[in-house]
Amino acid sequence: MKLKNNWIWLIIILFAVPCQGQSFKKAGELAANIRNDENFAFTKQKALEIMKTGFNAGDGYREVWIRDYNTFIELAAQVFGKDEMKENLLVFFRMQGEDGNIIDGFTPVEKVGEVKYGFIYSKNEPRYAGHKNTVETDQESSLVQAVYKYIHLTGDTTILSKEIDGKTVAMRLVDAMDFLMNYRFNKQYGLLIGATTADWGDVQPEHGWGVTLDENTHPAIDIYDNAMFIIALNNLTEMLPVTKGKWDPIRESIAKNCRKYLWDNKNHKFIPHIYLKGSPFPSDFDENRIYYFGGTTIAIEAGLLSKNEIKISLNEMIRRVKKAGAASIGLTLYPPYPNGYFINKIMNPEYSYQNGGDWTWFGGRMIQQLIKNGFVQEAYEQVQPMVKRVKANNGFYEWYSVDNKPKGSGTFRGEAGVLYKAITMFELWSKEK
Repeated sequence: MKLKNNWIWLIIILFAVPCQGQSFKKAGELAANIRNDENFAFTKQKALEIMKTGFNAGDGYREVWIRDYNTFIELAAQVFGKDEMKENLLVFFRMQGEDGNIIDGFTPVEKVGEVKYGFIYSKNEPRYAGHKNTVETDQESSLVQAVYKYIHLTGDTTILSKEIDGKTVAMRLVDAMDFLMNYRFNKQYGLLIGATTADWGDVQPEHGWGVTLDENTHPAIDIYDNAMFIIALNNLTEMLPVTKGKWDPIRESIAKNCRKYLWDNKNHKFIPHIYLKGSPFPSDFDENRIYYFGGTTIAIEAGLLSKNEIKISLNEMIRRVKKAGAASIGLTLYPPYPNGYFINKIMNPEYSYQNGGDWTWFGGRMIQQLIKNGFVQEAYEQVQPMVKRVKANNGFYEWYSVDNKPKGSGTFRGEAGVLYKAITMFELWSKEK
Protein backbone atom coordinates (compact mmCIF):
# COMPACT_ATOMS: atom_id res chain seq x y z
CA MET A 1 0.00 0.00 0.00
CA LYS A 2 2.84 2.31 0.86
CA LEU A 3 4.56 1.57 -2.49
CA LYS A 4 1.32 2.23 -4.35
CA ASN A 5 0.95 5.61 -2.63
CA ASN A 6 4.55 6.48 -3.54
CA TRP A 7 3.79 5.77 -7.21
CA ILE A 8 0.68 7.97 -7.00
CA TRP A 9 2.70 10.86 -5.57
CA LEU A 10 5.39 10.38 -8.21
CA ILE A 11 2.78 10.63 -10.96
CA ILE A 12 1.31 13.77 -9.38
CA ILE A 13 4.74 15.39 -9.16
CA LEU A 14 5.66 14.51 -12.74
CA PHE A 15 2.47 16.07 -14.07
CA ALA A 16 2.50 19.03 -11.69
CA VAL A 17 5.98 20.31 -12.44
CA PRO A 18 5.45 20.97 -16.18
CA CYS A 19 2.10 22.66 -15.46
CA GLN A 20 3.75 24.91 -12.90
CA GLY A 21 6.49 25.72 -15.37
CA GLN A 22 3.94 26.57 -18.04
CA SER A 23 2.14 28.82 -15.56
CA PHE A 24 5.36 30.69 -14.77
CA LYS A 25 6.11 30.96 -18.49
CA LYS A 26 2.65 32.31 -19.23
CA ALA A 27 2.95 34.89 -16.43
CA GLY A 28 6.34 35.90 -17.75
CA GLU A 29 4.99 36.36 -21.27
CA LEU A 30 2.10 38.43 -19.97
CA ALA A 31 4.47 40.61 -17.94
CA ALA A 32 6.62 41.15 -21.03
CA ASN A 33 3.56 42.05 -23.11
CA ILE A 34 2.54 44.61 -20.50
CA ARG A 35 5.99 46.18 -20.38
CA ASN A 36 6.17 46.40 -24.17
CA ASP A 37 2.60 47.48 -24.89
CA GLU A 38 2.82 50.58 -27.10
CA ASN A 39 -0.84 51.46 -26.52
CA PHE A 40 -0.18 51.54 -22.77
CA ALA A 41 2.70 53.95 -23.25
CA PHE A 42 0.67 56.18 -25.57
CA THR A 43 -2.37 56.20 -23.26
CA LYS A 44 -0.33 57.11 -20.19
CA GLN A 45 1.44 59.95 -21.95
CA LYS A 46 -1.78 61.30 -23.44
CA ALA A 47 -3.48 61.12 -20.04
CA LEU A 48 -0.72 63.16 -18.44
CA GLU A 49 -0.96 65.75 -21.22
CA ILE A 50 -4.68 66.37 -20.85
CA MET A 51 -4.54 66.37 -17.05
CA LYS A 52 -2.25 69.39 -17.19
CA THR A 53 -5.03 71.43 -18.80
CA GLY A 54 -7.45 71.47 -15.87
CA PHE A 55 -9.83 69.71 -13.49
CA ASN A 56 -13.10 70.10 -15.38
CA ALA A 57 -14.68 66.85 -16.55
CA GLY A 58 -13.97 67.40 -20.25
CA ASP A 59 -14.32 69.73 -23.22
CA GLY A 60 -18.11 69.52 -22.98
CA TYR A 61 -18.18 70.38 -19.28
CA ARG A 62 -17.07 73.62 -17.67
CA GLU A 63 -17.71 72.20 -14.20
CA VAL A 64 -15.50 70.25 -11.86
CA TRP A 65 -17.65 67.23 -10.92
CA ILE A 66 -16.93 65.21 -7.80
CA ARG A 67 -17.98 61.90 -9.34
CA ASP A 68 -15.40 62.54 -12.09
CA TYR A 69 -12.66 63.99 -9.88
CA ASN A 70 -12.92 60.90 -7.70
CA THR A 71 -11.85 58.82 -10.71
CA PHE A 72 -8.96 60.94 -11.97
CA ILE A 73 -7.44 62.17 -8.72
CA GLU A 74 -4.62 59.61 -8.99
CA LEU A 75 -3.81 61.02 -12.43
CA ALA A 76 -4.04 64.59 -11.11
CA ALA A 77 -1.45 63.73 -8.46
CA GLN A 78 1.09 63.08 -11.22
CA VAL A 79 0.97 66.64 -12.56
CA PHE A 80 -0.37 68.88 -9.77
CA GLY A 81 0.87 69.71 -6.31
CA LYS A 82 -1.14 68.76 -3.26
CA ASP A 83 -2.33 72.34 -2.67
CA GLU A 84 -4.15 72.48 -5.99
CA MET A 85 -5.63 69.02 -5.48
CA LYS A 86 -6.75 69.94 -1.97
CA GLU A 87 -8.28 73.24 -3.04
CA ASN A 88 -10.60 71.51 -5.51
CA LEU A 89 -11.79 69.20 -2.74
CA LEU A 90 -12.31 72.05 -0.29
CA VAL A 91 -14.65 73.87 -2.67
CA PHE A 92 -17.13 70.99 -2.27
CA PHE A 93 -17.00 71.36 1.51
CA ARG A 94 -17.42 75.13 1.34
CA MET A 95 -20.55 74.62 -0.76
CA GLN A 96 -21.91 71.79 1.37
CA GLY A 97 -25.59 72.13 2.27
CA GLU A 98 -26.70 72.68 5.85
CA ASP A 99 -28.25 69.20 5.79
CA GLY A 100 -24.86 67.73 4.81
CA ASN A 101 -25.54 67.17 1.11
CA ILE A 102 -22.73 67.56 -1.41
CA ILE A 103 -23.10 69.28 -4.77
CA ASP A 104 -22.32 67.51 -8.03
CA GLY A 105 -19.97 70.18 -9.31
CA PHE A 106 -19.02 73.82 -9.45
CA THR A 107 -18.34 76.37 -12.15
CA PRO A 108 -17.02 79.97 -12.01
CA VAL A 109 -19.85 82.40 -11.27
CA GLU A 110 -19.07 84.46 -14.38
CA LYS A 111 -19.94 81.45 -16.57
CA VAL A 112 -23.31 80.47 -15.06
CA GLY A 113 -25.22 82.06 -17.91
CA GLU A 114 -23.86 79.47 -20.29
CA VAL A 115 -25.36 76.50 -18.43
CA LYS A 116 -29.01 75.81 -17.59
CA TYR A 117 -28.74 74.44 -14.05
CA GLY A 118 -30.64 75.81 -11.08
CA PHE A 119 -27.49 77.06 -9.39
CA ILE A 120 -26.54 76.81 -5.73
CA TYR A 121 -24.56 79.57 -4.02
CA SER A 122 -22.70 79.69 -0.71
CA LYS A 123 -21.29 82.54 1.35
CA ASN A 124 -18.32 80.27 2.07
CA GLU A 125 -17.34 80.13 -1.61
CA PRO A 126 -18.35 83.27 -3.57
CA ARG A 127 -16.14 82.41 -6.56
CA TYR A 128 -18.29 79.51 -7.72
CA ALA A 129 -21.83 78.42 -8.42
CA GLY A 130 -22.72 74.82 -7.66
CA HIS A 131 -25.25 72.39 -9.06
CA LYS A 132 -26.70 69.08 -7.93
CA ASN A 133 -28.41 66.41 -10.00
CA THR A 134 -30.72 65.24 -7.23
CA VAL A 135 -31.64 62.01 -9.02
CA GLU A 136 -28.18 60.73 -8.01
CA THR A 137 -27.12 59.31 -4.66
CA ASP A 138 -23.38 59.22 -5.22
CA GLN A 139 -22.06 62.75 -4.67
CA GLU A 140 -21.50 62.34 -0.92
CA SER A 141 -19.88 58.93 -1.34
CA SER A 142 -17.69 60.21 -4.17
CA LEU A 143 -16.33 63.06 -2.05
CA VAL A 144 -15.46 60.76 0.86
CA GLN A 145 -13.66 58.43 -1.54
CA ALA A 146 -11.79 61.32 -3.18
CA VAL A 147 -10.57 62.70 0.16
CA TYR A 148 -9.41 59.21 1.14
CA LYS A 149 -7.45 58.90 -2.12
CA TYR A 150 -6.00 62.38 -1.68
CA ILE A 151 -4.63 61.47 1.76
CA HIS A 152 -3.13 58.22 0.46
CA LEU A 153 -1.57 59.98 -2.51
CA THR A 154 -0.08 62.91 -0.61
CA GLY A 155 0.17 61.79 3.03
CA ASP A 156 -1.53 65.08 3.93
CA THR A 157 -3.94 64.40 6.79
CA THR A 158 -4.19 68.10 7.65
CA ILE A 159 -7.12 68.38 5.27
CA LEU A 160 -9.24 66.62 7.90
CA SER A 161 -8.64 69.38 10.45
CA LYS A 162 -9.24 72.23 7.99
CA GLU A 163 -12.09 74.33 9.41
CA ILE A 164 -14.87 75.72 7.23
CA ASP A 165 -17.59 77.87 8.79
CA GLY A 166 -17.05 76.38 12.24
CA LYS A 167 -16.79 72.74 11.17
CA THR A 168 -13.73 70.69 10.29
CA VAL A 169 -13.57 68.65 7.10
CA ALA A 170 -13.67 65.53 9.28
CA MET A 171 -16.98 66.68 10.74
CA ARG A 172 -18.28 67.55 7.29
CA LEU A 173 -17.40 64.08 5.96
CA VAL A 174 -19.57 62.59 8.69
CA ASP A 175 -22.30 65.12 7.89
CA ALA A 176 -22.26 63.93 4.27
CA MET A 177 -22.79 60.32 5.31
CA ASP A 178 -25.48 61.43 7.77
CA PHE A 179 -27.29 63.16 4.92
CA LEU A 180 -27.62 59.85 3.12
CA MET A 181 -28.95 58.11 6.19
CA ASN A 182 -31.34 60.96 7.03
CA TYR A 183 -32.71 61.67 3.56
CA ARG A 184 -31.88 58.74 1.26
CA PHE A 185 -32.31 55.68 3.49
CA ASN A 186 -35.25 53.29 3.16
CA LYS A 187 -36.01 51.49 6.42
CA GLN A 188 -38.03 48.70 4.82
CA TYR A 189 -35.08 47.39 2.80
CA GLY A 190 -32.27 48.95 4.81
CA LEU A 191 -30.73 50.44 1.67
CA LEU A 192 -30.20 53.85 0.05
CA ILE A 193 -32.67 55.12 -2.52
CA GLY A 194 -32.51 57.43 -5.52
CA ALA A 195 -34.49 58.10 -8.67
CA THR A 196 -34.93 55.51 -11.40
CA THR A 197 -31.92 55.82 -13.70
CA ALA A 198 -30.06 53.56 -16.11
CA ASP A 199 -27.51 51.85 -13.85
CA TRP A 200 -25.12 54.57 -12.55
CA GLY A 201 -26.65 57.26 -14.77
CA ASP A 202 -28.06 60.65 -13.83
CA VAL A 203 -31.07 60.86 -16.16
CA GLN A 204 -34.52 59.70 -15.04
CA PRO A 205 -37.15 58.58 -17.58
CA GLU A 206 -39.88 61.04 -16.71
CA HIS A 207 -38.48 64.33 -18.06
CA GLY A 208 -36.84 65.92 -21.07
CA TRP A 209 -33.71 66.67 -19.06
CA GLY A 210 -34.39 64.42 -16.11
CA VAL A 211 -31.85 65.33 -13.44
CA THR A 212 -34.08 66.61 -10.63
CA LEU A 213 -36.26 64.77 -8.13
CA ASP A 214 -39.88 65.92 -8.21
CA GLU A 215 -43.46 64.65 -7.93
CA ASN A 216 -43.07 62.61 -11.15
CA THR A 217 -40.00 60.70 -9.92
CA HIS A 218 -40.24 56.95 -9.32
CA PRO A 219 -37.98 56.36 -6.29
CA ALA A 220 -35.98 53.16 -6.50
CA ILE A 221 -33.11 51.20 -4.97
CA ASP A 222 -30.15 50.04 -7.05
CA ILE A 223 -26.76 48.43 -6.48
CA TYR A 224 -24.59 51.33 -7.67
CA ASP A 225 -25.66 53.84 -5.01
CA ASN A 226 -25.34 51.31 -2.22
CA ALA A 227 -21.99 49.90 -3.34
CA MET A 228 -20.59 53.44 -3.53
CA PHE A 229 -21.84 54.03 0.02
CA ILE A 230 -20.12 50.87 1.29
CA ILE A 231 -16.80 51.94 -0.24
CA ALA A 232 -17.20 55.42 1.27
CA LEU A 233 -17.87 53.99 4.73
CA ASN A 234 -14.80 51.77 4.45
CA ASN A 235 -12.78 54.87 3.59
CA LEU A 236 -14.38 57.05 6.28
CA THR A 237 -13.69 54.66 9.15
CA GLU A 238 -10.08 54.23 8.03
CA MET A 239 -9.58 58.00 7.95
CA LEU A 240 -11.53 58.53 11.18
CA PRO A 241 -11.23 55.35 13.31
CA VAL A 242 -13.23 57.00 16.09
CA THR A 243 -16.32 56.67 13.85
CA LYS A 244 -16.09 52.89 13.47
CA GLY A 245 -18.53 52.20 16.30
CA LYS A 246 -21.26 54.09 14.46
CA TRP A 247 -20.56 53.26 10.84
CA ASP A 248 -19.25 49.68 10.83
CA PRO A 249 -22.65 48.17 11.75
CA ILE A 250 -24.35 50.33 9.12
CA ARG A 251 -21.86 49.28 6.44
CA GLU A 252 -22.29 45.60 7.33
CA SER A 253 -26.06 45.94 7.23
CA ILE A 254 -26.00 47.69 3.84
CA ALA A 255 -23.75 44.95 2.44
CA LYS A 256 -26.01 42.21 3.81
CA ASN A 257 -29.12 43.83 2.37
CA CYS A 258 -27.48 44.32 -1.04
CA ARG A 259 -27.05 40.57 -1.21
CA LYS A 260 -30.48 39.86 0.25
CA TYR A 261 -32.59 42.16 -1.90
CA LEU A 262 -30.57 43.10 -5.00
CA TRP A 263 -28.54 40.00 -5.88
CA ASP A 264 -30.36 37.53 -8.14
CA ASN A 265 -28.68 34.29 -7.15
CA LYS A 266 -30.42 32.27 -9.84
CA ASN A 267 -29.19 34.48 -12.67
CA HIS A 268 -25.90 35.53 -11.00
CA LYS A 269 -26.61 39.24 -11.45
CA PHE A 270 -27.97 42.28 -9.68
CA ILE A 271 -31.56 43.22 -10.40
CA PRO A 272 -31.86 46.73 -11.88
CA HIS A 273 -34.26 48.25 -9.35
CA ILE A 274 -36.50 47.78 -6.37
CA TYR A 275 -39.40 50.17 -6.91
CA LEU A 276 -40.99 51.90 -3.93
CA LYS A 277 -43.91 53.60 -5.72
CA GLY A 278 -44.23 51.69 -8.96
CA SER A 279 -42.11 51.53 -12.09
CA PRO A 280 -42.00 54.24 -14.77
CA PHE A 281 -41.92 51.53 -17.42
CA PRO A 282 -44.78 49.49 -18.94
CA SER A 283 -46.17 46.71 -16.74
CA ASP A 284 -45.22 44.00 -19.26
CA PHE A 285 -41.58 45.13 -19.43
CA ASP A 286 -39.17 42.60 -17.88
CA GLU A 287 -36.46 44.94 -16.60
CA ASN A 288 -34.49 42.12 -15.01
CA ARG A 289 -33.38 41.02 -18.48
CA ILE A 290 -31.06 44.04 -18.34
CA TYR A 291 -27.54 43.54 -17.01
CA TYR A 292 -25.94 46.55 -15.28
CA PHE A 293 -22.21 46.57 -16.04
CA GLY A 294 -21.25 49.64 -14.00
CA GLY A 295 -23.15 48.79 -10.85
CA THR A 296 -21.70 45.29 -10.92
CA THR A 297 -18.19 46.73 -11.19
CA ILE A 298 -18.69 48.99 -8.17
CA ALA A 299 -20.20 46.08 -6.23
CA ILE A 300 -16.99 44.14 -6.86
CA GLU A 301 -14.99 47.10 -5.58
CA ALA A 302 -17.21 47.14 -2.48
CA GLY A 303 -16.36 43.47 -1.82
CA LEU A 304 -19.87 42.17 -2.44
CA LEU A 305 -18.95 39.35 -4.83
CA SER A 306 -16.80 36.26 -4.33
CA LYS A 307 -13.92 35.51 -6.67
CA ASN A 308 -16.03 32.90 -8.44
CA GLU A 309 -18.88 35.40 -8.83
CA ILE A 310 -16.46 37.94 -10.27
CA LYS A 311 -15.42 35.44 -12.94
CA ILE A 312 -19.05 34.60 -13.69
CA SER A 313 -19.82 38.32 -13.94
CA LEU A 314 -16.92 38.91 -16.33
CA ASN A 315 -18.01 36.03 -18.53
CA GLU A 316 -21.54 37.42 -18.61
CA MET A 317 -20.25 40.87 -19.54
CA ILE A 318 -18.20 39.42 -22.39
CA ARG A 319 -21.16 37.38 -23.59
CA ARG A 320 -23.46 40.40 -23.65
CA VAL A 321 -20.86 42.64 -25.31
CA LYS A 322 -20.69 40.11 -28.15
CA LYS A 323 -24.49 40.00 -28.42
CA ALA A 324 -24.60 43.80 -28.59
CA GLY A 325 -21.79 43.94 -31.13
CA ALA A 326 -20.00 46.46 -28.91
CA ALA A 327 -16.28 46.99 -28.50
CA SER A 328 -15.63 46.65 -24.76
CA ILE A 329 -16.93 45.73 -21.32
CA GLY A 330 -17.41 49.44 -20.76
CA LEU A 331 -20.91 48.84 -22.13
CA THR A 332 -23.33 50.52 -19.73
CA LEU A 333 -26.00 47.85 -19.85
CA TYR A 334 -27.46 45.15 -22.07
CA PRO A 335 -30.01 44.89 -23.47
CA PRO A 336 -30.73 48.63 -23.64
CA TYR A 337 -34.04 50.14 -22.63
CA PRO A 338 -36.38 50.25 -25.66
CA ASN A 339 -36.57 53.44 -27.67
CA GLY A 340 -38.94 55.93 -26.05
CA TYR A 341 -38.67 54.65 -22.47
CA PHE A 342 -36.75 57.81 -21.53
CA ILE A 343 -38.15 61.21 -22.54
CA ASN A 344 -34.66 62.72 -22.72
CA LYS A 345 -33.63 62.25 -26.35
CA ILE A 346 -30.00 61.61 -25.44
CA MET A 347 -31.14 58.23 -24.06
CA ASN A 348 -32.76 57.35 -27.40
CA PRO A 349 -32.31 55.46 -29.61
CA GLU A 350 -30.95 52.28 -28.04
CA TYR A 351 -27.20 52.16 -27.36
CA SER A 352 -27.11 55.90 -26.84
CA TYR A 353 -25.41 57.68 -23.95
CA GLN A 354 -26.17 55.89 -20.65
CA ASN A 355 -28.67 53.59 -22.39
CA GLY A 356 -26.13 51.12 -23.75
CA GLY A 357 -23.30 53.47 -24.62
CA ASP A 358 -19.78 52.12 -24.12
CA TRP A 359 -18.06 54.03 -21.29
CA THR A 360 -14.40 53.35 -20.53
CA TRP A 361 -15.04 55.49 -17.44
CA PHE A 362 -16.60 52.40 -15.88
CA GLY A 363 -14.98 49.73 -18.05
CA GLY A 364 -11.58 50.87 -16.84
CA ARG A 365 -12.71 50.42 -13.25
CA MET A 366 -13.69 46.83 -14.07
CA ILE A 367 -10.17 46.32 -15.41
CA GLN A 368 -8.78 47.60 -12.09
CA GLN A 369 -10.94 45.18 -10.13
CA LEU A 370 -9.94 42.24 -12.33
CA ILE A 371 -6.27 42.99 -11.67
CA LYS A 372 -6.91 43.43 -7.96
CA ASN A 373 -8.66 40.07 -7.77
CA GLY A 374 -6.03 38.13 -9.70
CA PHE A 375 -7.60 38.03 -13.18
CA VAL A 376 -4.66 39.78 -14.81
CA GLN A 377 -4.69 37.86 -18.10
CA GLU A 378 -8.42 38.51 -18.50
CA ALA A 379 -7.93 42.16 -17.60
CA TYR A 380 -5.18 42.54 -20.20
CA GLU A 381 -7.39 41.03 -22.89
CA GLN A 382 -10.38 43.22 -22.02
CA VAL A 383 -8.45 46.49 -21.76
CA GLN A 384 -7.08 46.22 -25.30
CA PRO A 385 -10.07 47.73 -27.15
CA MET A 386 -10.09 50.59 -24.64
CA VAL A 387 -6.46 51.61 -25.12
CA LYS A 388 -6.52 50.95 -28.86
CA ARG A 389 -9.28 53.48 -29.39
CA VAL A 390 -7.44 56.08 -27.33
CA LYS A 391 -4.60 55.87 -29.84
CA ALA A 392 -6.93 55.61 -32.83
CA ASN A 393 -8.81 58.76 -31.77
CA ASN A 394 -5.71 60.51 -30.40
CA GLY A 395 -7.39 61.14 -27.07
CA PHE A 396 -10.17 60.37 -24.64
CA TYR A 397 -13.91 60.60 -25.19
CA GLU A 398 -16.87 60.49 -22.85
CA TRP A 399 -18.43 57.39 -24.41
CA TYR A 400 -18.49 55.31 -27.58
CA SER A 401 -21.28 54.06 -29.81
CA VAL A 402 -22.02 50.39 -30.24
CA ASP A 403 -19.90 50.48 -33.41
CA ASN A 404 -17.02 52.07 -31.46
CA LYS A 405 -17.32 55.66 -32.68
CA PRO A 406 -16.31 58.40 -30.18
CA LYS A 407 -19.22 60.36 -28.71
CA GLY A 408 -19.86 63.10 -26.15
CA SER A 409 -17.24 65.27 -24.58
CA GLY A 410 -13.66 65.11 -25.79
CA THR A 411 -10.70 65.29 -23.40
CA PHE A 412 -12.78 63.27 -20.95
CA ARG A 413 -10.63 63.10 -17.83
CA GLY A 414 -12.64 60.33 -16.20
CA GLU A 415 -11.62 57.94 -18.97
CA ALA A 416 -8.03 59.14 -18.81
CA GLY A 417 -7.96 58.68 -15.04
CA VAL A 418 -9.29 55.13 -14.87
CA LEU A 419 -7.05 53.94 -17.71
CA TYR A 420 -3.99 55.59 -16.21
CA LYS A 421 -4.63 53.87 -12.90
CA ALA A 422 -5.30 50.51 -14.57
CA ILE A 423 -2.08 50.71 -16.58
CA THR A 424 -0.03 51.55 -13.48
CA MET A 425 -1.60 48.50 -11.79
CA PHE A 426 -0.59 46.34 -14.75
CA GLU A 427 2.94 47.74 -14.61
CA LEU A 428 3.25 47.10 -10.89
CA TRP A 429 2.12 43.50 -11.41
CA SER A 430 4.60 43.01 -14.25
CA LYS A 431 7.49 44.27 -12.12
CA GLU A 432 6.65 41.76 -9.43
CA LYS A 433 6.88 38.99 -12.04
